[in-house]
Amino acid sequence: MMRPTLIGISGGTGSGKTTLARKLAEHFGESIALIRQDDYYRNRTAMPRVGDEINYDHPDSFDMPLLFSHIAALRSGQAVEAPIYEYKTHTRSEKTRLIHPAPVILVEGILLFESEELSRLFDMKIFVDTDPDVRLLRRIRRDMESRGRTLDSVIKQYLTTVKPMHEAFVEPSKKRADVIVPEGGENAVATAMIIDRIGHLISARQG
Repeated sequence: MMRPTLIGISGGTGSGKTTLARKLAEHFGESIALIRQDDYYRNRTAMPRVGDEINYDHPDSFDMPLLFSHIAALRSGQAVEAPIYEYKTHTRSEKTRLIHPAPVILVEGILLFESEELSRLFDMKIFVDTDPDVRLLRRIRRDMESRGRTLDSVIKQYLTTVKPMHEAFVEPSKKRADVIVPEGGENAVATAMIIDRIGHLISARQG
């Protein structure tokens, strides 16, 4: 079996990277194996903190050795049992998500390119770049609607950990990207170009 193509999609919270990754996965179906870095959060007791806030946006909040091992397994043609993170309890679920190997492995997350070691693995690195005000508004809506948080708690977390970590780790990692996409999955032109490129990669590997 030929080595799969490894594509990374990164960017700040609320940038649209998840939307872009979902559209690519939906378009190519079983030709893409999707890994979400968010699923590799550590349990809350092992996460760094700033005061009483769990720092989800620090590199040490992720179980990177497990993520590396799952990427390596998929690249060698083995299926993996990816973890599922429960935001209500801040712990991993007992359930897992089975991911089968595919011609393209798509990895999505805020800190993929912060790690030079991980960044070097990707054949294509896409960074989704969106205005900070837009990202904040999207995060507020997401956290209040799907995670049951209050407006005050979302803003406090944003100012305490999200914004400082973005400036320290996420924004500097943009320099490692091959492609910078404004607005992520909402950018129809860029999405079409990426779909076209991935289609060519899949066709080439299928002979």
